Amino acid sequence: MATHTVAVIVGSLRKQSFSLKIAHALAKLTPASLKLNILTLHDLSFFNQDLEAAPPADWLKFRETIQASDAVLFVTPEYNRSISGVLKNAIDVASRPYGKSSFLGKPVGIVSNSPGPLGGVAAAMNLKQLLPGITGPIMQQPEIYLNGIGDAFDDKGDIAKESLRPVLQAYIDAFAAWVEKQKK
Repeated sequence: MATHTVAVIVGSLRKQSFSLKIAHALAKLTPASLKLNILTLHDLSFFNQDLEAAPPADWLKFRETIQASDAVLFVTPEYNRSISGVLKNAIDVASRPYGKSSFLGKPVGIVSNSPGPLGGVAAAMNLKQLLPGITGPIMQQPEIYLNGIGDAFDDKGDIAKESLRPVLQAYIDAFAAWVEKQKK
C-alpha cells in the first residue's frame, strides 16, 4: 500500500487552537498509509487579484505544498456560523488563478469543531458549499463535528477527553481508506 501525503490545513491562528490540537491528535492516530503535513496559515498573506500576475512567494509556496499533496484535510473552527477568514483566504490563494486550483483532483476531508454544542457543523456545511468546483471529491461519510472541544485536551495538547480518541481514530481510518480508494 502506498503512503499518501495529506495537507492538513488548520483554520485558526491561535497558538493553542483546538483545530491545531485536533490536527496533531489526528497525526498521532494516522495509519501508515497516510503522512499528515500540518499547515498553519500564520505566514500566508491576503489574497488580492491585483497580485496574480506576479504572486507573492508565500502564495507560491502554499500552492506548491497543496499541489505536492495527495489529499487535503481541513480542520476548521466555526466563527460566526462559518469558517474563519484566514481559512477562506487560504482557499482563495490556493484555488487561483482561475482554472488552476491547487486543490483540483485532491480528495478532501473536513473536520469541524467548537467548544459549543453544535461542533462547528455550520463551518463544515459552509466548506461543503464552497469547495465543489475547486477541489476533488469531498468525503461524505463519516462526518465529524466535534462539539464541547474546550476541555478535550490537557495543557500539553494531548487528548484528555478519552471519548474523543475513538471518534478521531474512526475518522482518520475512514479517511485513509477513502483516500486510497480515490487514488487507485
